[in-house]
Order: sequence, then structure tokens, then C-alpha cells
Amino acid sequence: MNTEKITFGNGCFWCTEAIFQQVKGVVKSTSGYSGGHVENPTYEQVCEKNTGHAEVIQIEFNPAEVTVDELLEVFWQTHDPTTLNRQGNDEGPQYRSVVFYHNEKQKERAEFFKKKLDESGAFSGPIVTTIEPFTKFYVAENYHQDYYNRNGNQPYCYFVIRPKMEKFEKAFKDKMKK
Repeated sequence: MNTEKITFGNGCFWCTEAIFQQVKGVVKSTSGYSGGHVENPTYEQVCEKNTGHAEVIQIEFNPAEVTVDELLEVFWQTHDPTTLNRQGNDEGPQYRSVVFYHNEKQKERAEFFKKKLDESGAFSGPIVTTIEPFTKFYVAENYHQDYYNRNGNQPYCYFVIRPKMEKFEKAFKDKMKK
């Protein structure tokens, strides 16, 4: 199977991993850190807000089953790209909205969608999402991987992730794995 990767920062990686795991054509989604200057950061270091890293999901996908455009559509619609360094109650530069593109096509499509969404007035404010070249990805600690599936009854999962999942399931029923 021929796969590609794209890396998204759109808030807490527990939330975004849970969503992208459900998308048809996504082979793997891995929680981690990207965009900063500290080598091999820990969760605690990233939470200190001085590593430059964002919490991200690196998505490996089969382009024969899901397109970059479809992944970007899910990205844009499952977080608020107008809040700088914040998603809901999660606040800090590690929660910034960012697309780390792995090739020129991904860059072009991300820029296209950002411009179109900004021009359309789809959001109440201007989109602050940055579109940056992918450089390095550091896999988050094991306890962050597959978090929602392993901890769905935890309060954060129940009150924060579950409503996002329900919204995603309604909006993207046709894009979900069976």
C-alpha cells in the first residue's frame, strides 16, 4: 500500500487522535510534538510552554481511500482555527492551530482552504492557523497513544472528547470507517 503523511496541530492530541482514527483511509494516527526547538521533548516540557512545540497528530493515510482535501476538511471543521494558542479550555502555544505539510501539494491545498474559508466568512473571526513545512516529529509518551479508546470514561474524555466525536460522527458519517 502506498501511503502519505500529514501532521496537524488542532488542540489536544487526545481529541484529534480520536477523530482521525475514525476516518476511512487513515492507516495510523500518532500523538506527538512538532514545530519546536527542543530535541525529544517530554509532555511536561511541552506543557511549560517554552519548547515551541505543538501537540500534533501525525496521520499516515492511503491517498487511494482518502484525499488530502478530505483530511483538511475534517481538520478545519473539528476545531476552532480562529483562536490563537487555544482550543476550548486548553490554552497555550502547544494548542495552536497548524498544518505541517509534508509536500508542496499539501501546502497548496492547505493554503487554498485557509484562504477560501477566510473569504467565505465561515468563521466569526480571521483564521490564525499557520501552514508550515514539516521538519521533525517526536512521538509522545505511550500513555498518550490511543488515549480516548483506552480512557473513554475519564472525565476529560467524557466531557470534552466525546461531544467532539459525536459532532464529527454526525458531520462526517460518509467518511468514517465501518
